[in-house]
Amino acid sequence: MRALKTIIFLFISNTFMTFAWYGHLKFKEFSWGKSLGLFTIILISWGMAFFEYVFQVPANRAGSIETGGPFSLVQLKTIQEAVTLTVFVIFSTIFFSNEKLHWNHFLGFGLIVLAVFVIFKKW
Repeated sequence: MRALKTIIFLFISNTFMTFAWYGHLKFKEFSWGKSLGLFTIILISWGMAFFEYVFQVPANRAGSIETGGPFSLVQLKTIQEAVTLTVFVIFSTIFFSNEKLHWNHFLGFGLIVLAVFVIFKKW
């Protein structure tokens, strides 16, 4: 249960973070966003990033062996990176249709998934 909670919270937190990091690139497409200055965009992004932390911290606390969870620190970080890429691929495909993913991107993502396997493998 803690493992599932960790992964769900990581997906939610990464969704907020992806919007904070890349969502502002779409602001110019809206009438309200055309005249926003960089400082305002940074504040909006920080506001979105706050919700990333609202889910990230509980995810790490639920998942960490240090607090009774099933994952080591290295495993948590590896899951985080795999989730980040998954959320990013979905986000960029939906919101940035001009950005096309090519074979080398998928190969790189596949290697990261392979890294997850290697990290979790008991040798």
